[in-house]
Amino acid sequence: MLRRFLIAKIHRATVTATKVGYEGSLGLDEDLMDAAGFRAGEIVHVFNINNGHRFETYTIPMSRASKAVTLYGAAARLGDVGDRLIILAYALAEEPPTARRLELDENNDVVSP
Repeated sequence: MLRRFLIAKIHRATVTATKVGYEGSLGLDEDLMDAAGFRAGEIVHVFNINNGHRFETYTIPMSRASKAVTLYGAAARLGDVGDRLIILAYALAEEPPTARRLELDENNDVVSP
């Protein structure tokens, strides 16, 4: 039987920009995406630590080394610049895979892989 397991997590990412005038998604520095194991267009759950909002959206790669974490479209109404986020991705598998986990500081630098 297939079950849904966590495969990737970014903990405490800091929102760097919000842009309401967009179709909706989550922009992430492509270096952070690679390190955590996220793919472009992947569906993710996002939990805003500051205000408790939880939502589902998809990832868009942003410039490498930009440290960008941008909320677009409707998601931009669920967070503010400086808010801290938890970003999760899942996959179907028979057995739990080893999930990649990154913790970031307030500048979106990796503090623990």
